[in-house]
Amino acid sequence: MMGQSGGDQNRLFYSFNLEEHVPANHLLRGIDQFLDLSDLRAYLAPSPFYSHTGRPSIDPELMIRMLIVGYCFGIRSERRLCEEVHLNLAYRWFCRLGIEDGVPEHSTFSKNRHGRFRDSDAFRYVFEAVLQRCMSEGLVGGEGFAIDASVVKADAARPSGIPGAVMDQQALGPAQASRAVREYLEGIEAGGRPETQRKNISTTDPAAEWTCAPGGPAFFAYSTNYLVDVRYGVIVDVEATSAHRTKEVDATRTMIDRVERRFAIKPSRLIGDMAYGSAELLDWMVNDKAIEPHVPLWDKTQRKDSTISSSEFHWSEKDNEYRCPQGNPLRSEWRAFEQKRSHITLADTVIYRSRKSDCDSCLLKSRCCPNTPIRKIARSIYEPARDVARSVACTPLYRRSRRDRKKVEMLFAHLKRIMKLDRLRLRGPTGAHDEFLLAALAQNLRRMAKRLCPPVPIPAFRGT
Repeated sequence: MMGQSGGDQNRLFYSFNLEEHVPANHLLRGIDQFLDLSDLRAYLAPSPFYSHTGRPSIDPELMIRMLIVGYCFGIRSERRLCEEVHLNLAYRWFCRLGIEDGVPEHSTFSKNRHGRFRDSDAFRYVFEAVLQRCMSEGLVGGEGFAIDASVVKADAARPSGIPGAVMDQQALGPAQASRAVREYLEGIEAGGRPETQRKNISTTDPAAEWTCAPGGPAFFAYSTNYLVDVRYGVIVDVEATSAHRTKEVDATRTMIDRVERRFAIKPSRLIGDMAYGSAELLDWMVNDKAIEPHVPLWDKTQRKDSTISSSEFHWSEKDNEYRCPQGNPLRSEWRAFEQKRSHITLADTVIYRSRKSDCDSCLLKSRCCPNTPIRKIARSIYEPARDVARSVACTPLYRRSRRDRKKVEMLFAHLKRIMKLDRLRLRGPTGAHDEFLLAALAQNLRRMAKRLCPPVPIPAFRGT
C-alpha cells in the first residue's frame, strides 16, 4: 500500500533529542571526544579582554567550536558559518546549542573573533592544548620532525600593488590606515627593513609578499610553515611568515625553540627540502641543537664537465689548507700580515688559492683551472656542519626520511583542497597567523578523530 506523510506541523509540544539525530560515525563526534575547552574561561578570565560589567558577550567556547566547524568543513565565510550552524543539527550538537538556542549574529561573531580573541592569543592556547592531548594519546613520537612551507594567496588584488620605491609617496598614514597597514608600518619601524627595495607592495595588505609559482602568474601571498612529527603526521607547531625564502627558513628556529620550551621535546632528526640546507641553519642544527640534518645540500663541489671537482682536493684541518691531486697546497694566505685577518667574505666563505708557480708547471692544469691562472676553492665557515649533512645523506635512515617528508606535503594538499584554504580571508600578519593556526588545530583534531575513534558499524536497511 502506498504510504502518505502526515505533514502535521501544528503540534504544540515536541519530544526532540538532538543527540539521537547526530550519526554515530559523524566526524564531529570523534573530534568532540578529544576537544576539552573547560580551561578556556580560566585562561581568559584574568585578561583585560572581557569586562566584568555590561552585556554578556559571546561564549568563548562557542566561538572556538564554531570556528573549528568552519575550518574542518571548509566553510570560509563567517556569515555562511553562522547560517550553517543554525541549520545543521550536527553543528548545533557540537557547539553545545539546543534546538531553540540562538546562533550569534555574523557581525557580532566577526567583531569578537577579530577583537578580543586576537589580542588574547586564545587560538595558540587551544592549539597547544590539542597538541598536548595528541601527545598523551601517543600520536607524537618526538624522534623525527619534518619542516616545510606552503604559499597561500593573500586577500590582496594585483591592481593594489605599487612599486616599493614610491611607497613613501602614498598616503599610508596610521590615522586613516587599515589594521593590516598599521601592522606593516609598525613592523618597518621596529625592524628597519629596506622596504623600498621591494618590487611590488600591496596598499591593502603591505606585509604580503609579491611572489609566483613556477610557470604561473605573480600574486601577493603569505607562507604557512609546518613543523610535523613524522610518526602520525601531527602538526607540532605552525608559523605564519611572508612568502620569502629567508623568512621561511628563519621560522624553523622559532618553531623548534618554542616546542622545546613549552613541551620539552627536541627531535633527533629534522627533515626538510633543499631550501633548509643553508650552511648557517645546518650549523645551528648540528652545533647548537645536536639535531641530525636530514636535508639535501646546495653542493657545488661536483663539476659536471671533465674538469677536477673541489671534492677531489684533500682538506687538512690541522694545516688549514687544501691539497690538490698533485699534492700542491691551497691556502687562504701566503704571507704573514701585521694585523690578523679572518679572510671571511660576505658570503661567509674563506677563499683558498694555489700558487701560480705550482699551477704553471702542473700537468693537470688543463683539467683543473683551464681558464684561470690559479685554482680557487671557496670553503664555507660552516663546512663541518655541511660535512655532517653529507655523511647523514648516505645512511638508510636518510632514505626513510625522504619518504616521511611526504606527510607534510599531504597536509598542505588537505589544507588547500579539502579545507579550502587556498586564499586568505583575513589581512595582515595577525590575520594570516590566526587562519593558519586554526587550520592546523582543525587538522590535528581530524587526525585524532580518524585514527583513534573506531568506526561504528552501520546497521543494514530492512525495507518492506
